[in-house]
Amino acid sequence: MTTRDATEKSLLSTKPIAREERLIFPLDFSTHGEALRFVEVLGDAVRFYKLGFEILLAGNYLSLVEKLVAMRKRIFVDLKLFDVPETVRSAVKQLRDKGVTFVTVHGNEAMIRAACSEKKDLSILGVTVLTSMDVDDLRDLGFPESVSVEQLVLSRARRAMAAGCDGVIASGVEGPRLREEFGDGFLIVSPGIRPLENQLADDQKRVVTDRQALLNGADYIVVGRPIRKAPDPRAAALSIQRTIAELFPR
Repeated sequence: MTTRDATEKSLLSTKPIAREERLIFPLDFSTHGEALRFVEVLGDAVRFYKLGFEILLAGNYLSLVEKLVAMRKRIFVDLKLFDVPETVRSAVKQLRDKGVTFVTVHGNEAMIRAACSEKKDLSILGVTVLTSMDVDDLRDLGFPESVSVEQLVLSRARRAMAAGCDGVIASGVEGPRLREEFGDGFLIVSPGIRPLENQLADDQKRVVTDRQALLNGADYIVVGRPIRKAPDPRAAALSIQRTIAELFPR
């Protein structure tokens, strides 16, 4: 084993997570029917689903949550809560008894503390920097040239954990620095997963492969388009599950 291999292996998650649940698939569909048909197609290849804004606007969001929970699926509510602290607190309170596992907050310390004050069995994840953004986007948002994406990710992660978050949403690119600075005592959920052959094919800018994200310290990976657009989505999901199984043998 090379020094690099040993370093990468040392960043692998040691948390007692069922390995089949380390893969999260986003149900980015415009209707419940489409979403549930895809859940049926994936079958036992995926146990964890992310529900974001697109499916929220289909209506009856919580009814879909209930259906998926009844199917013994785990749920990630990715609504990036950002509002006055009392509104964020109330939103988390409404979600906490619905069988949801993760909820994202994309706000300042006061918002995050409000969310965490009502979480009970929920895990609150702080959003750091979206994987569709790079340094040019930071400039567009008004951040000074002295601030890099990595610096902003680390700063937001630091504040999220100080405010009581259970983990962060962060690209696999920043995973090693997050683990180096903060250790293994928090969750990293990494979106922006792309195979090597199409890493430049869409709007994601800070991307890594499924394997590299996990070697970089991710506890969970969110994989959407590489599964959804595959000729055989279930086979694509199972291929990722095999990679996970290789890294996390029972």
